[in-house]
Amino acid sequence: MIETGMRAFATLIDRLVYTRSRNAKLKLIADYVIATPDPDRGWAMAALTGSIDIPAIKAGVIRTLIEQRIDPVLFRMSRDYVGDTAETVALLWPTPCSLRDDTTPLSLGAVVDRLSSLPRAQAPDALAAMLDRLDADERFALLKLATGAMRIGVSARLAKTALAQAFALDVEAVEEVWHAIAPPYAPLFAWGTGTAPQPIAVDLPVFRPFMLAHPLDDARVDLADYAAEWKWDGIRVQIVRTGGETRLFSRAGDDITRSFPDIAGAFTGTGVVDGELMVKGDIQGGTLENGGGAASFNALQQRLGRKTVSAKMLADYPAFVRLYDILFDGTEDLRILPWSARRARLETFAAALDAGRFDVSPLIAANDFGALEQLRAGARDAAIEGVMLKRRDSSYIGGRRVGLWYKWKRDPLTADCVMMYAQRGSGKRSSFYSDYTFGCWSDDGQLLPVGKAYSGITDDELKFLDRFVRTNTTGRFGPVREVEKTLVLEVAFDSIHASSRHKSGVAMRFPRIARIRTDKPATEADTVAGLKRLIS
Repeated sequence: MIETGMRAFATLIDRLVYTRSRNAKLKLIADYVIATPDPDRGWAMAALTGSIDIPAIKAGVIRTLIEQRIDPVLFRMSRDYVGDTAETVALLWPTPCSLRDDTTPLSLGAVVDRLSSLPRAQAPDALAAMLDRLDADERFALLKLATGAMRIGVSARLAKTALAQAFALDVEAVEEVWHAIAPPYAPLFAWGTGTAPQPIAVDLPVFRPFMLAHPLDDARVDLADYAAEWKWDGIRVQIVRTGGETRLFSRAGDDITRSFPDIAGAFTGTGVVDGELMVKGDIQGGTLENGGGAASFNALQQRLGRKTVSAKMLADYPAFVRLYDILFDGTEDLRILPWSARRARLETFAAALDAGRFDVSPLIAANDFGALEQLRAGARDAAIEGVMLKRRDSSYIGGRRVGLWYKWKRDPLTADCVMMYAQRGSGKRSSFYSDYTFGCWSDDGQLLPVGKAYSGITDDELKFLDRFVRTNTTGRFGPVREVEKTLVLEVAFDSIHASSRHKSGVAMRFPRIARIRTDKPATEADTVAGLKRLIS
């Protein structure tokens, strides 16, 4: 029997959850989109790429629905054990006797249309009626789809790659028109199946895939072949202006224009540029007028994720973009040109822009690789994350291509911290205590939280830490466990900044666990005062 609708989608999600191989995931998605008709396959792709937004269905709505049907205490205890709300609700949801024999298929298209069209007051009841008709696997898939939080080990890029492979399309061509087509992406599937021509983004401010870099690791390159520039610590953005409309896209292709109206309004050139979005600061670090260089990433965080930005926020945290590259000059596609030619075009293009909002990332003057190594070692500017090396004859090619661009991040800072709290992870880690809050000593002998990390550890280290949490729990606060303050973790982080939001007064940038220090007593862990001395 051929599976359809929610049953087919649930089977896909279940298999993706338990599949580690990238190639196997690609095949699962490709087989699904080939076998599944429109619009269900389009909505499945929207779910996998995080492109579904059903405002009326949030986690709080789902918790309310399940607590109306079972003991709330049982649900919360089960949620703590399982580690995932959707999975917990899917398993606990009681199926009404009157619906146990109802095998009427429920399609993804019907689900999305129904939940998206209803007012907030009616959507929860409609969701509950759908859950009543489904089995546990289907309920899990429905809840993941409805909340837009898949977390099943599939990135948006992987899903698009699978679609491209399914229909023998160029993934960069798919990526280029993806944001110009709304779910359920009928023109894409028509192109893939040969029933319509390739969609073309004409006079639309659409996203183009970023060119990415490989880590340099221990390699060395010849500076006659590679140009060097600083790797700035902001967020990578693409600015697109065409047809009188301007859009800002993040590296993931998310439209962030509303968060940065000052940048969109100031960008007057027609074309597409690639750069680093930052906030102005008083430190030296560039050539930007009216504000010196860039502030730390901590300042930029005040602006990130905001759908509306107040006049005070715009004034207190003025944004600017340090330009790296140019993809289009007007309607002329420059991506095929070598980097050196694009760089010259970028400098000319940028000269006509507002110098208070845009500048060009300066090149690093170094006679040889050894001199560059010394410059990198001494770079502890709050806005510098490392060095970029770009092959002078490289075209601008979406994705990572070996040998063209390298990123050479500065060595991380480290601190010995004491584990204080732990929480279960999500997805594959939902059965383990894998998210750890750690602290350092204050002047009066208190442990103050200084960060939280869940990456950097091996599977064996994860099992060790999970056992430590379970056998050394001293208190429970909902899903969080407090543990004995005896285990030291060496934490690596890119930088550290002053923070009025944290009791310790500091916030780490990209903390991760470097190693478990079972050899070191907790009393010898680092101090908050020591961390503050590392603030750039």
